[in-house]
Amino acid sequence: MFFSPVQTSKTRRYPLADKAWALSAISMPQPLRFKTKEAHLSSVAQNNAQYEDTDQAADHLVQRLKEVIEYRQLTPLFQPIIRMQSGEIIGYEGLIRGPSDSPLHSPLNLFKVARACNLSVEVEHLCRRITLEKFAELRLPGKLFLNVSPECLIQPDVKHGETLGYIHEVGINPERVIIELTESQPTYDYDLLREAVTHYRAMGFRIAIDDLGEGFSSLRLWSELRPEYVKIDMHFVQGINLDPIKLQFVRSIQEIAEKSGTIVIAEGIETDAELLMIRDLGVVYGQGYKIARPHANPATTLSIDLRNLLRHNGVAVYPHENGRGHKMLTAMKLLRSVKAVAPEVHNNRIYEMFNNDPTLEVIPVVSNGIPVGLITRANLIDRFARPYLRELHGKKSCTLFMDANPLITDKNTALHALSQIIVDADRHHLFNGFIITDNGQYMGMGNAHDLMREITQMQINAARYANPLTLLPGNVPIDEHIDRLLENGTRFCACYIDLDHFKPYNDVYGYRKGDDMLRLTGKILSGHCDPQKDFVGHIGGDDFIILFQSEDWEQRCRAIIDAFVAAVPDFYCTEDRKRGGYISEDRRGKQVFHTLATISLGLVKVEPGHYGSHHQIAAATADAKKQAKKIPGNSLFIDRRQGPYAMEKQNDDDAAQELVA
Repeated sequence: MFFSPVQTSKTRRYPLADKAWALSAISMPQPLRFKTKEAHLSSVAQNNAQYEDTDQAADHLVQRLKEVIEYRQLTPLFQPIIRMQSGEIIGYEGLIRGPSDSPLHSPLNLFKVARACNLSVEVEHLCRRITLEKFAELRLPGKLFLNVSPECLIQPDVKHGETLGYIHEVGINPERVIIELTESQPTYDYDLLREAVTHYRAMGFRIAIDDLGEGFSSLRLWSELRPEYVKIDMHFVQGINLDPIKLQFVRSIQEIAEKSGTIVIAEGIETDAELLMIRDLGVVYGQGYKIARPHANPATTLSIDLRNLLRHNGVAVYPHENGRGHKMLTAMKLLRSVKAVAPEVHNNRIYEMFNNDPTLEVIPVVSNGIPVGLITRANLIDRFARPYLRELHGKKSCTLFMDANPLITDKNTALHALSQIIVDADRHHLFNGFIITDNGQYMGMGNAHDLMREITQMQINAARYANPLTLLPGNVPIDEHIDRLLENGTRFCACYIDLDHFKPYNDVYGYRKGDDMLRLTGKILSGHCDPQKDFVGHIGGDDFIILFQSEDWEQRCRAIIDAFVAAVPDFYCTEDRKRGGYISEDRRGKQVFHTLATISLGLVKVEPGHYGSHHQIAAATADAKKQAKKIPGNSLFIDRRQGPYAMEKQNDDDAAQELVA
């Protein structure tokens, strides 16, 4: 509802103006709280004056809109859409602007006022006609993406042949025109819209859906209309190089599009990193300010710099999600079927059940589906082993020896949460296990052994994707990135980083200090890499890897060594710093002196076609690291051999070079 003031003898209402005010973003005066009669009368007078002013402004907007329609005061702009792999301009999106000296200059305001005045259809058809005329006049190449609202398509009084008539008048082939559906309000009549789209297709037009992921019903429109093109909303494109969720969204849309025969267009590309990320994801077309801004007379070719950027054979570094989101495992994963008994069952029957099944450790007691207790083998057997207890209690209810406060958890409880519950509970629950329910109803049992096994596996899986200590990508993302570099034929450098004398440091100073040194190493490596070009991963322990696409990789390696040398003394006590090392005992109990920790970098230059898989890269970098560790102190070893096959043909002295920092 639109706000309207209290009517008095001195106030009036203008329903049409009310709509125009609200839709053109002209602010309304807020109702006031009156404390005195004088304040009330003063406020009424102020409201009346404001309404007179606002009424005049609304009347002016309505009159201005009529002038825009009558005198065709609209300016079409065109923004290029390119093929991401080549930089070829395949077409333009037609955009519209109102008079530059008017509040109606913005298309948002223009159509808000048009809707308030029931002139949406007239304004939209005028926009289409002017855009088509200018596109033909400029002789622009490729296709024209023409914005059309779904609500306009399904208007009962709309003449569906008008757009085709415009096209024939200006001499454009209908196959060059893409009807781009842009939602400004919800679409409900899908049957009618599908019928209208079928009609346009029959005339030779193709269909596109704009702002996928942003509109009221864009995903359903895709399913219902099966368009030839979908445009991903700029929200999911901007910052995609920094956001793994946006990356996954675009990946998913691209996969759906490939299976459905739809071409994806990424909107809102504004940076080099976004451009290369979209290209590497295989999105066919793109548009945005990085490519070209909307213009009344747009270019027909891309700049040389932009074409060169698109032809660059490097790969974008995908954003990394700490701990990669796997499907959350719950207590349901631990469910074991264990037959329950009713409270009325005698202890003798429970004893027989344990005696007949040596693997049975616990028996749940359930009344009308609700678990009320737990009987353990150890407790019952122990009691019945005592003199006369079986004779005294054998025919009594099994509730006599049950644990009336068992650990009960719902099937949807996350395993990490369940683990914490067990840790916080009494010790005996760790051995007894826990009852699993569904909305309070008994389902089965779970035990601590299965829980520990699943959590351990979860931690192993998580570590493969992200190291839990440094939060850097783990082995799986490392291998995936190497494979992308190799498949793309990219020239890069793989650098294996290892800390020297780290294990004895860990033994002497403790694992917490050791963890701090590893975290610092991760930060130093990341801080001396270009996040748009270089990939930093944590293999495990004190082993790291950098995949350089930066041309100045050698300077970056030396800067890493310098930063480590400057930081590492802070990890030692004053005495050890002064003598340049520390003493520890070896396995035989003999005291050994170790210098302060140093860092070794083994680097392999990878040329296109010289390596076939990440396994070969791993072997080559591991060998380079061994060579680096042979050099005393902080070191950088560069292996210049040309791949695994070239190694057999070249002399090691010519193929490799040692550089000591």
